[in-house]
Amino acid sequence: MIGLQAQTAAPPLAADAAPIVEVRGLSKIYPGGVEALNDISLSFPEGELTTLLGPSGCGKTTLLKIIAGLLQPTGGEVRVRGRAVTGPGPERSFVFQDFALMPWATVIRNAAFGLELRGVPRSEREAVAEKYIASVGLKGFETKYPHELSGGMRQRVGLARALAVNADIVMMDEPFSAVDEQTRRQFQEDMLRLVAQERKTFLFVTHSIEEAVYVSNRIVLLSRRPSRVSEIIDVNLPRDSEPDQIRRHPAYLDTVEGIWQTLKRYLD
Repeated sequence: MIGLQAQTAAPPLAADAAPIVEVRGLSKIYPGGVEALNDISLSFPEGELTTLLGPSGCGKTTLLKIIAGLLQPTGGEVRVRGRAVTGPGPERSFVFQDFALMPWATVIRNAAFGLELRGVPRSEREAVAEKYIASVGLKGFETKYPHELSGGMRQRVGLARALAVNADIVMMDEPFSAVDEQTRRQFQEDMLRLVAQERKTFLFVTHSIEEAVYVSNRIVLLSRRPSRVSEIIDVNLPRDSEPDQIRRHPAYLDTVEGIWQTLKRYLD
């Protein structure tokens, strides 16, 4: 892949920095014998956005949910900061594709819900929630209910909730798939800003090659089911440029085309 060495959203890690997430020999076979993952080993650097990309049905969401502790693997293990994952944990948060908001709760209560479950006092958790509601562009909507919001706004609430618990790792499963193209592009800009500001580790699933290249520090290409790691791509783009300039840059265009040529092999 062709890349451009330039300013990025997050400075590179030291060469000997330990990964925050390690996936070791992971496999997953669903009831009925459907093999989703086969002997996957990966490491995820801290403070970067890594995207899982591959053919439809290749197991991207399965892998993400195993890392989150929402699914158990058939074989292998996941370690976060060296400790084996056996279920959900406070160091990991998850943004679902379908928003997963409580329809009877206001924006601020939805955003503060994770803190409420942890027993954080109301005034404290609402102060934190207000900060992240503002950071995702929803200041002034704190007392609204989900049915009063657009799909894009509801997804922003889900993101605010994931950020409010101050997890080290934020996992996002196709978070922008239900919004229109204009909103999706705005979300992509927001993601770059949040990665730079929050210094958290983001694990991201998308079907869009263009989106993956635009927002990612690294892209993990998965093969078709049973999924294996096909390729790992370091994305180096001029993040200090205007969005339209980035999307027209030769490094961006060449990386998109290179990924497409790889993925085409799995469509035959």
